[in-house]
Amino acid sequence: MADHYETLGVSKDASAAEIKSSYRKLARKYHPDVNPGHEDEFKAISLAYDVLSDPEKRRNYDMGGGENGQGFPAGGGFGGFGDIFETFFGGGGGQAGGPIPRTQRGKDALVGVNIDLKTAAFGGTVDLDVTTAVVCDTCSGAGTQEGTKIETCSLCHGAGSVQRMTRTLLGQMVTNQTCNSCHGFGTVIPNPCLNCQGDGRVRKQRTMKIRIPAGVSDGTRIQLSSQGEVGPGGGPAGDLFVEVMVTRHEVFQRDGDNLRAAVSVPMTAATLGATIPFETFDGTQDLTIAAGTQSGTIVKLPGLGAARLRSETRGDMLITVDVLTPDKLDDEQRELLEKLAELRGEETPRAQISTENRGMFSRMRERFAGR
Repeated sequence: MADHYETLGVSKDASAAEIKSSYRKLARKYHPDVNPGHEDEFKAISLAYDVLSDPEKRRNYDMGGGENGQGFPAGGGFGGFGDIFETFFGGGGGQAGGPIPRTQRGKDALVGVNIDLKTAAFGGTVDLDVTTAVVCDTCSGAGTQEGTKIETCSLCHGAGSVQRMTRTLLGQMVTNQTCNSCHGFGTVIPNPCLNCQGDGRVRKQRTMKIRIPAGVSDGTRIQLSSQGEVGPGGGPAGDLFVEVMVTRHEVFQRDGDNLRAAVSVPMTAATLGATIPFETFDGTQDLTIAAGTQSGTIVKLPGLGAARLRSETRGDMLITVDVLTPDKLDDEQRELLEKLAELRGEETPRAQISTENRGMFSRMRERFAGR
């Protein structure tokens, strides 16, 4: 590349006013709108003025800095072997592997969906509003206006990068840099689509029906292939991940594959035994309360729990029984209970200390004592 001073036709000690005056004359002469076919000359003139009109960039350039007026790393010269390697063999953001393809795969997307416990346990279908990038329906992903097409970049001739001459302490070196005209694509869109501005995609909200597998739990992610973000240039879509969030149920709680609930029964039912109706996700079931049931007893309804994910089996329904002790009695009820206590020898009841939570040392003592 020619020296910036030579490009503008000024001396190295030219004043800022002289540089500006020369640039204006040359810019009017070589502007693409006035003189088509001289884009390279106009770019060179613009770069030269950009550097020489900025005091710091001009100083760096005069000291042997890059063509853009950038300085050297702190300490002067090259920052290390990597800098020297890039100067000799390319780098600087160039597309050494060729131009960037305009059509690329889109990114994956993640959205959340709220479902109730019944849907989580047994599966179902829910509507989900999703906003992602979709193919532009005006240009069908081409990114161009109707009747026009993508053209090869006239500056890099489709390479996506250009070679630049850089002034360094070692002399003039050739470097590879991303083409400023096509931004590394190797092609340009002279007439971009007015709807997507040449990207080939637009953001749009759509409603999808999502099938929820039976047995999912809070935090489960469902992967929907090719339902994510459409890629640039109308490229293939990424995947959509739907994260399940299960709302709280007023009766049942999830415990792995089991469902838990609690039921309160009168003291008489717990004592004498009873069969009571209990509403489940599978309809009304008979819940058998055995005679002598205590508070905290768990009654199992086999196979009425949640479905197991990717299986045809189900967990159980576990129901904790809470025995209600009457707190208000009329005279007749009190008399009956007093008579019952007399018959059972419980007029003066004694507390029975539970041994379920005995410590290790108590159990060891009993073992050595031969109990």
